[in-house]
Amino acid sequence: MIRAIRTCKTAAEERAVVRKECAAIRTAISENDQDYRHRNLAKLMFIHMLGYPTHFGQMECLKSIASAGFPEKRIGYLGLMLLLDERQEVLMLVTNSLKQDLNHMNQYIVGLALCALGNICSAEMARDLAPEVEKLLHNSNPNIRKKAALCSVRIIRKVPDLAENFMKPASSLLNEKHHGVLIAGIQLCTELCKASVEALDHIRKYTKDLVRVLKNMVTSGYSPEFDVGGITDPFLQIRVLRLLRILGQGDADSSDIMSDILAQVATNIESNKNAGNAILYECVQTIMAIEAIGGLRVLAINILGRFLSNRDNNIR
Repeated sequence: MIRAIRTCKTAAEERAVVRKECAAIRTAISENDQDYRHRNLAKLMFIHMLGYPTHFGQMECLKSIASAGFPEKRIGYLGLMLLLDERQEVLMLVTNSLKQDLNHMNQYIVGLALCALGNICSAEMARDLAPEVEKLLHNSNPNIRKKAALCSVRIIRKVPDLAENFMKPASSLLNEKHHGVLIAGIQLCTELCKASVEALDHIRKYTKDLVRVLKNMVTSGYSPEFDVGGITDPFLQIRVLRLLRILGQGDADSSDIMSDILAQVATNIESNKNAGNAILYECVQTIMAIEAIGGLRVLAINILGRFLSNRDNNIR
């Protein structure tokens, strides 16, 4: 099918090929053809990406998700994320399948369900499935914990009232050794702080843990796994700085705890590299947002001055 579409010379030819394929897929759907359901779904996704209507295949996604095997579920969830969005009423029918898959023994099926929920979760689904996702934040598998944390971010954005349920599990992720779980946990804590004042007060107690994470990155040597242009893990550093910024706003005690490490980041990071400049920029924003002492603010303003006098337009 892809070859036939690519060899089309005109838009009319393409429409004719797509029409013919859609007719064949409709016939297979009406005949309940299970052997080629996954292939038909893959074709529908390609047709959808070309901009043609594919609403008639939505129920096929739900049937694939309800089947027992991982390959069928994988194509079903992929179709669900592409062909549907949270405004579709059909989505309510998938809540039960998601609930079952979130409690599945197979970690990969649990991962699929978390990924789908994190992409298309509506407010109603968030309320129904939040207890399952919260439970998975304590799972022994780090990949599931990471995906559960990212899924929780979506749930809190949809229903901020659920923030208090995730406060304790989220703060426990700040002491994680696994890199993926830690960065997802910091993102979840940032979202919680934006959603709830109670969560903000709770996560302020963990300011020292965040400072320790940042200090380890600043003082540690070369780490090839997370190194970007000679800078140790700039993505995690930026996430930590953004969370510290929220925790330090209007709170003198938290600001005092983080002042030393912010000064260290501002003076030690190399400014001749893009990744270094990104960290410096976040560091300056954090210093200006918190209750920082005068000397630290002067340091931040000097860095801003360096940025403005730089020849590189991007940095300016």
